[in-house]
Amino acid sequence: MEPRDEARLLVFNRQTGTLTHTLFKELFQFLPENSAVILNDTKVVKARVFGKKQSGGEIELLLNAPLHENFYSVYIRGRVKEKMRLFFDEALEAEVVELKEDGTRIVAFFRDKVPLHTKALFDTLETIGHIPLPPYIKREDTKEDTIDYQTVFAKEQGAVAAPTASLHFTDSMFEALKQRYETHFLTLHVGAGTFKPVEAEHIADHVMHSEMYAIPEITCKLIDSQKPLLAVGTTVTRSVEYYARTKESMGKCNLFLHPNNPPLRINHLLTNFHLPKSTLIMLVASFVGIEKTLELYEEAVKEQYRFFSYGDAMLII
Repeated sequence: MEPRDEARLLVFNRQTGTLTHTLFKELFQFLPENSAVILNDTKVVKARVFGKKQSGGEIELLLNAPLHENFYSVYIRGRVKEKMRLFFDEALEAEVVELKEDGTRIVAFFRDKVPLHTKALFDTLETIGHIPLPPYIKREDTKEDTIDYQTVFAKEQGAVAAPTASLHFTDSMFEALKQRYETHFLTLHVGAGTFKPVEAEHIADHVMHSEMYAIPEITCKLIDSQKPLLAVGTTVTRSVEYYARTKESMGKCNLFLHPNNPPLRINHLLTNFHLPKSTLIMLVASFVGIEKTLELYEEAVKEQYRFFSYGDAMLII
């Protein structure tokens, strides 16, 4: 959608029960005036890269999460074995260290036989990698995705999926937000696990994926205050709620919010429309309940809202 703020916005007011159809550029008409806003400043890495095995067979590698030193959790399309070497452009190599039961692989990255740590790896991928579009977008990435699948305030490299609710902000709308509302950031590097469906019979049995996060001291002070908070996106919500429960300002967040584990600190949520059976739609239900979530989604379907990453948005106040 160009411009970004022309996306549609469904607004649900929990106090009055009213539902409003509008455009994202009208957001400020609906945000409670005394709220502070928290956004995720993660930056999507060109985390998808194509290479070859020593045999010449082609493989596709997708970063998932950094582990330590030059070791990374990744997904690999193509059959691989432990100790196998994988070769990419720019003299980038990876050695398969471990095949995990969950489908991920542990690899160690090198360039010219020298261990390649995270920052240098990201810089290399910026040259040879591809934007990791979500699996439900059935096309190759384009030059436009390099801009479109990045927020206007993206800063901290590390995500393999965008915090999509924030994609609707234009530069001018973001500047207006900062002028009208107390605005702060945190960083949660979205991993590929965000697309993992809930398959457990009881949602509380779902094993939640972990993602690296860091919350600056000034944002922690805001969370510790009594000020009403608007979370821009599910990633912000999870990070804030994890901090509210643990008081840990950085580490790995694996909090699963659902109707039986509702938010303690976030008052308002701005989000996109999510995949069925996802932890993200369960997070929405933690705010309004399962029945109301289904009602809102039925309304969005009826009104032909666009769903998922490049879709429209919903505000819950």
